[in-house]
Amino acid sequence: MGEISGFQLGVIGALFLSVASSVSIVICNKALMSNLGFPFATTLTSWHLMVTYCSLHVALRLNFFDNKPVDIKTVMLFGILNGISIGLLNLSLGFNSIGFYQMTKLAIIPFTVLLETLFLKKQFSRKTKFSLSVLLLGVGVASITDLQLNTVGSILSLLAIITTCVGQILTNTIQKKLNVSSTQLLYQSAPFQAAILFVSGPFLDQCLTNQNVFAYKYSPIVLGFIVLSCLIAVFVNLSTFLVIGKTSPVTYQVLGHLKTCLVLGFGYTLLHDPFTARNIVGILIAIVGMLLYSYFCTVETKRKQDGDVSSLSQVREKDTTPLLVSHVNEDSNKPLV
Repeated sequence: MGEISGFQLGVIGALFLSVASSVSIVICNKALMSNLGFPFATTLTSWHLMVTYCSLHVALRLNFFDNKPVDIKTVMLFGILNGISIGLLNLSLGFNSIGFYQMTKLAIIPFTVLLETLFLKKQFSRKTKFSLSVLLLGVGVASITDLQLNTVGSILSLLAIITTCVGQILTNTIQKKLNVSSTQLLYQSAPFQAAILFVSGPFLDQCLTNQNVFAYKYSPIVLGFIVLSCLIAVFVNLSTFLVIGKTSPVTYQVLGHLKTCLVLGFGYTLLHDPFTARNIVGILIAIVGMLLYSYFCTVETKRKQDGDVSSLSQVREKDTTPLLVSHVNEDSNKPLV
């Protein structure tokens, strides 16, 4: 019982850290890019990952966690895949309207469900699928404003969805199959993610913004926000691996849409972004979907645990029954006195 409650506490902590750090970094990056005019998102992400790796390396030296070697090819391919998915998501945003980009993010959940069902034989109940549909409807109503399609943007969005889904499924699978912690996996994969984005980031950013990151004039306040963004990113990256490892890729995406709703709310409250009745209705629908998803997952988990306990009890009964029967038979063969 203590182990179960300890695990649940770890999940709650990971979820809270993910929400708090993600909302914080969105607000920080919005101020950096919108208010201070620093548009180099992909390059900034490579800096995030480099700082994350350096921070984890210091933590390793201080014995906060143990390094567990993993097959270098597995880690390299995993890191490169995640780096490519980040780049494709940024390109998707650059070549599509904001509304179509939001549709791309919404499509990640059903595509993840499809991949896990086909390749991992994972079963999702109708109630879970219904709750996810309600959630996606709410987020769509709240965040999608326009839909403008183009061939290049659509191809980039499809590739972004595929690489993101596969990367997140692998994040969960590698941790469980190879028995490595989220910190160990992030520590070993972060250099490869940072490397591919560090090389491709300036080129992608120049294609999207027509500006050169190396020619940008860095003021003290911009540097301060970049440092703050990188520090927050350490917790964002760590919590991402924690949540996916402790729960599932689908749950992580559900959590991501909760962040979207919170960012919309904070944007209205702190940054005075425009907010309409449609946003409010959409957020309320999304919250209902999240609550339903949480409830159905809790019920299914409890039912599975009860089933495991019942199976264990039956096994024990089967193990003890022959012994009892043998004693009865032995006793019955003895002469009566």
